[in-house]
Amino acid sequence: MSSSPDNNLVGSDLPESKLDLKPIDTVSNIESEEFSRSYFKPLLPLVMQDMAKDWPALDKWSPEFFKEQHGNKQVKVYDSSFVSAGKNYMSKSKSINFKDYIDAVVTKEQDLRMFLYNIKSEIPELVDDIAFPAILKGISRNFVFMFFGCKGSVTQMHFDIDMSHVLHTALYGKKTVYLFSHEQGKNLHGYPFTCRSYVDVERPDFNQFPGLKHLDGYKVVLERGETLYIPSGYWHHFVYDEPSYAISLRCASQTWKGKLHGVLNLLLLSPIDRLMNKISPQSWFNWKQQQALKTH
Repeated sequence: MSSSPDNNLVGSDLPESKLDLKPIDTVSNIESEEFSRSYFKPLLPLVMQDMAKDWPALDKWSPEFFKEQHGNKQVKVYDSSFVSAGKNYMSKSKSINFKDYIDAVVTKEQDLRMFLYNIKSEIPELVDDIAFPAILKGISRNFVFMFFGCKGSVTQMHFDIDMSHVLHTALYGKKTVYLFSHEQGKNLHGYPFTCRSYVDVERPDFNQFPGLKHLDGYKVVLERGETLYIPSGYWHHFVYDEPSYAISLRCASQTWKGKLHGVLNLLLLSPIDRLMNKISPQSWFNWKQQQALKTH
């Protein structure tokens, strides 16, 4: 493949401009009732500074710990080709030893990520080093995911396909997070049959993507030890400002609409998208791009 399709959308010569984004409410800690009333039910994001302060993982899970204790495990890593039409679409870039990947994370600046790494199934003893918070009921104890990235890695704009609520705790390093409610998908020019958008919210091109002029959202720098609540269906874009890793706890949407939306995404839309990418990757991507640009 000569070039990745997303390179056609985001260039290095875009005009310098910024989105007008709001800060996210930040608290030291919060009671369950207040969290439910003020953030969970109205689907508003929140940063909690001390929710994970007593987790053993916060101090124990150093890069050296992962290298020494689990360095021989094979892990799947991903780069920008994950969202590009072709053979790597929605697939790993390669598999390497965990030790080699951690070395890359702490020493190199590149777009190389590891995500949805389920420690419950891969390294189950690590689950003992975290605490499942009481503020969010129904947190899955079978899907406890970690996310790693080198400095310079970018997790492009998307919403979680299953429409889960997420508590994302930074354990090492910091990252910048952009958040937008699910209803902002039109302004983000989301691609049909996917949970993805290809806009560059760091350097927005208002001419190519006019919906960005009407975008309403949030921006926060998530520091080590802080927990970000990402409500069900929220679009999010992560920029790794430093070598970083984090853990996400999640619970299913509490509404029938959200549950059905997640099932539809998983069982119908995503399989169609993957099939069409195999049949005619570039033509399918171009059609999705055309549809996304028609939204305004």
